[in-house]
Amino acid sequence: MSNENGHPENQADEQQPTTPEGTRLDADMSEDELLATLGEQANEALGLNDAEEEGFANPLEALAAENSRQEEEIASLKDQVLRAAAEMENLRRRTQKDVADARAFSISSFARDMLGVSDNLRRALDHVDDAHKEQPGIKTLIEGVEMTERELLNNLEKNGVKKIDPKGEKFDANFHQAMFEVPNTEVPNKTVMEVVQVGFVIGERVLRPAMVGVSKGGPKAAPVNTEGEA
Repeated sequence: MSNENGHPENQADEQQPTTPEGTRLDADMSEDELLATLGEQANEALGLNDAEEEGFANPLEALAAENSRQEEEIASLKDQVLRAAAEMENLRRRTQKDVADARAFSISSFARDMLGVSDNLRRALDHVDDAHKEQPGIKTLIEGVEMTERELLNNLEKNGVKKIDPKGEKFDANFHQAMFEVPNTEVPNKTVMEVVQVGFVIGERVLRPAMVGVSKGGPKAAPVNTEGEA
């Protein structure tokens, strides 16, 4: 209904206060009713209306449970990030090692082929009779072959290839290959007595084991004394 001026008859209804959500607040409401209405609106804004339905006695318990859930989720995500970072660090280290190994051992095949050249130079020198070594022409030839052998070995060593000549050392199956045994009671058992062919390593890897003859029948090496003298 409108009056003669066309305005609504019940202007009090239009001026009645409302909450931000549009709920009308009746002027006749008591203070407790107003607080209850505003509390319901606040619960709706915070999503806590269903707290009791979810088994919580009050909204604060629901907030605490939600906070605990989010903390667990954050901890889980942090753990995943740390694991991913650790895996990336391990991958970086493995990649660095693979690159270093590739650089160090890339010439293994070539170096192994060059060992045959070194062996032939040494055989040539060993087969020259002592009676002919002082002849002018042969002496100059021997010096040239020795110089070539030294230069070859020096260049191999510059690239990480080192010679193994273990005469007098204790036999080590990791670097030596026993070809025969030499009876000898004066030196410790398993001592390298003769080197038939020198060996070579590249970095920490055996390129070719040294072929040796080892002693047999001698005394065993004395055990290391780890206890102090009385």
